[in-house]
Amino acid sequence: MKKRVVVTGMGVAAPNAHGLNNFEQALREGRSGIRFIPLLRELNFSCQIAGVPENFEAIRKEYFDHEKLLSINDNIGYASVAAIDAWVDAGFKIPDNEDDEVDWDTGVIAGSGIGGMDTIANTVVPMINEGKVRRMGSRIVEQVMNSGTSGRIGGLIAAGNQVTSNSSACSTGNEAIIEALARIRLGLAKRMVAGGSEGASPYIWGGFDAMRVICRKYNDNPAAGSRPMSASACGFVPGSGGAMLVLEDLETAQLRGARIYAEVLGGHVNSGGQRMGGSMTAPNPEGVKRCIRAAITDAGIDPQEIDAINGHLTATFADPYEIKNWAAALGRNPANFPYINSTKSMIGHCLGAAGAIECVATVLQLYKGFLHPSLNSEDVHPDIAKFAERIPQKCMEYPLRIFAKAGFGFGDVNSCLVFKKWEEK
Repeated sequence: MKKRVVVTGMGVAAPNAHGLNNFEQALREGRSGIRFIPLLRELNFSCQIAGVPENFEAIRKEYFDHEKLLSINDNIGYASVAAIDAWVDAGFKIPDNEDDEVDWDTGVIAGSGIGGMDTIANTVVPMINEGKVRRMGSRIVEQVMNSGTSGRIGGLIAAGNQVTSNSSACSTGNEAIIEALARIRLGLAKRMVAGGSEGASPYIWGGFDAMRVICRKYNDNPAAGSRPMSASACGFVPGSGGAMLVLEDLETAQLRGARIYAEVLGGHVNSGGQRMGGSMTAPNPEGVKRCIRAAITDAGIDPQEIDAINGHLTATFADPYEIKNWAAALGRNPANFPYINSTKSMIGHCLGAAGAIECVATVLQLYKGFLHPSLNSEDVHPDIAKFAERIPQKCMEYPLRIFAKAGFGFGDVNSCLVFKKWEEK
């Protein structure tokens, strides 16, 4: 019999807020974290706005001494701050560096979409090109290797179980949580810290600007730039940040008297095979629908039980197709469709961090009983006009029970999670 899994801790460093209380307030207010970035103008980007956590340089200095800061770039920094916050939020203490005790029951899965590109571009490439290899120091590898995030977090909390990083484009954060769910269910770990992060760097965003898939029309009005489900949507706004969740088997959590935010009922990951309309940059609709249905089956619920969806919804041409895929997968029509919102409307598309930050938003809404607004979606796309009443324009107090969260990424990869409000039996 598979173990039940619950969320007992969360941490977030998002473009519109750092910390759970601040993030909840930002979600309720519909506070945008998207700002004009002067560097992008200097570099001749068409899109000159982005979602970047504010004052993060000062924030991370509160968490790490000078020695650790030498090997923590933005990507690892966002992940590590979020992980420490989640670990403490779950009721644990950060062990001392000199403490030799290893927590064999705890693991980490912390991914990113692109990772330490800023370190590669600003340090590795120029120093090697200048023949200064020996002056790079010994901290470079851990900042640019894909597992730098999970490795750093594992060391911070002395995790002795699986400590790995995953990468699956925009699906990364969700996938990390689904992998952690599976490991705990099988009894291979008692708890896992899972999530995703992405650094803030023009070297990460440049390729998307070249593809012309990011927003170019709102450089003078950044907060209006991210427009999921809107008729006037013109591409996603790039973002950055990190979020981590502590997942724990129910028995272990209850034995230690942990506060429980939600139960993770199920999840699923698949691919559309880049067929039937799917490609490296577009999802196969059949793959999306199969992923949603499989997550619902894994959760052991009826599709009619879903009260709300936190969609992938990036403010691209794919948004109307996503809504239609949800309707088909759930067997729901506009009249009985769940409420659906997009956290990206406030923070932009945080790439490898997107799923994790949005899962924290989902669990907070479920735990506190509210639905945050989807900004800039007043002019609902005509192809989904019949669903307009299911898109919250203002914060709604609402008694949620089951909330679904999805992510669909480059490479035609899909992920879906189902969370349930914790009800003490």
